[in-house]
Amino acid sequence: VTVGLGGSAGLESPIAVTGSAIGSNYAQTYRLGYKERTLLLAAGATAGIASAFNAPIAGIMFAFEILLTGVVFTDFIPLVVAAVCGSLLSRILLQEDVLFRFYTRESFNYRNVPYYLILGIVTGIYARYFVIISQKVEHYLKKLSLSRLRKAMLGGAILSLLCVLFPPLFGEGYDTVKAFTNGNTRAIIENSFFRYFEIKDWTIILFLLLVCLLKAFATSFTIFSGGNGGNFAPSLFAGGTVGYLFALVCQQIGFTDVPVTNLVLVGMAGAMSGVLYAPLTAIFLIAESSLGYDLFIPLMIASVISYLIAKWFSPISPELKSMADQGKIFTDKHDRNILFALHSEDFIDYNSQTINENTSITEMFELFKKSNKNVFAVIDDKRILRGMFSIDDIRPYLFGDHDIPKNITQIMKAPAAIIRKGDKPLEILQIFDDTGVWNLPVVGEGNRFIGFISKSSILMGYRQLLKEYSE
Repeated sequence: VTVGLGGSAGLESPIAVTGSAIGSNYAQTYRLGYKERTLLLAAGATAGIASAFNAPIAGIMFAFEILLTGVVFTDFIPLVVAAVCGSLLSRILLQEDVLFRFYTRESFNYRNVPYYLILGIVTGIYARYFVIISQKVEHYLKKLSLSRLRKAMLGGAILSLLCVLFPPLFGEGYDTVKAFTNGNTRAIIENSFFRYFEIKDWTIILFLLLVCLLKAFATSFTIFSGGNGGNFAPSLFAGGTVGYLFALVCQQIGFTDVPVTNLVLVGMAGAMSGVLYAPLTAIFLIAESSLGYDLFIPLMIASVISYLIAKWFSPISPELKSMADQGKIFTDKHDRNILFALHSEDFIDYNSQTINENTSITEMFELFKKSNKNVFAVIDDKRILRGMFSIDDIRPYLFGDHDIPKNITQIMKAPAAIIRKGDKPLEILQIFDDTGVWNLPVVGEGNRFIGFISKSSILMGYRQLLKEYSE
């Protein structure tokens, strides 16, 4: 509905999400483990991408680059099966009527490599611009604190204005990219307000430059005002436009031998690689969609350069940045992903031994004889934590090495650190590493003692979860 009504977004993300949901529901129905559930989710997305573009390898690369971490060789099998099934069904049901297919391209010439190098840099910079605008628009709409209806009305009004002034921003934009490859650019301008001006080469360049700059706004307002779509198609459209614009500029300054169609295709791969942080997906998607396997070198050049530029600005993709900011995901650190799946509340010893600060030493010794705990919390009458001590702290008094103190407060010591209820296991482990201790007190509101948490319990939980993930 979003794309059909003109939303400047793509169908690929909903397709991938739908495929993932089918895989996830299947796993839940048959009560499969974490690893099988994750693989089925990725397989569903793989099948969706493979069927949408009739690009099975691109679907597999999409799963590996965006959805899966800690990949092993055996993970290929279900993904390959899903990709083959999706691609075959696409061939049977859609024939050649996939989301986009390009048949016109030029053969690869090594003399054109400088063009691809420069285009890789340009698409990398543009991808960063696209991401920044997306983040700014999201922040702006959140700051307005509008209801869903008003947010949709605002986004729809802005998008409508942009589409009226610049028709290529309407919908996915694949028809516009096909027009680039066919050299039919004037027909695009004739449907815009630019038709009132004399159409010259520099008029076309100015028009396409504005389209590139405004595409980021159109997509952002579509998605963040309530539309259902993703950055998959917009990045391809924007990259194709940047590639065609680059070719026109080169022609205007005297380079008449530029491979226009190839630059459009390579630009698509470069922008997608920089926006989604998925260079392999971009390379194989364009290669399979254009049957241009001889373009692998240009595609790799532009995609890798764009990806490196994007990574230089931000190590985490924009699709996962909000989750990463909350510490929910670490795309390149598998152990941290597992630690996030743990909950600190599961490792708190709620039966920890407590001793009132007014307890005498004699009473403390009697309590110690009956307890099986190695660490004790000293609290007041309101359960507010005053200190702690361990068996090592009282051992000298048991064997007469020191004079027995009169009050327990002379034995207790301040904890090396205090854990707050709700702290994440990853943060707690970092505190353990910094302090070098194995037990720390957990307090709630008002510094009231809740229990002790041990480093060993978290490590055991991590080991158990890692074992479950590996089975």
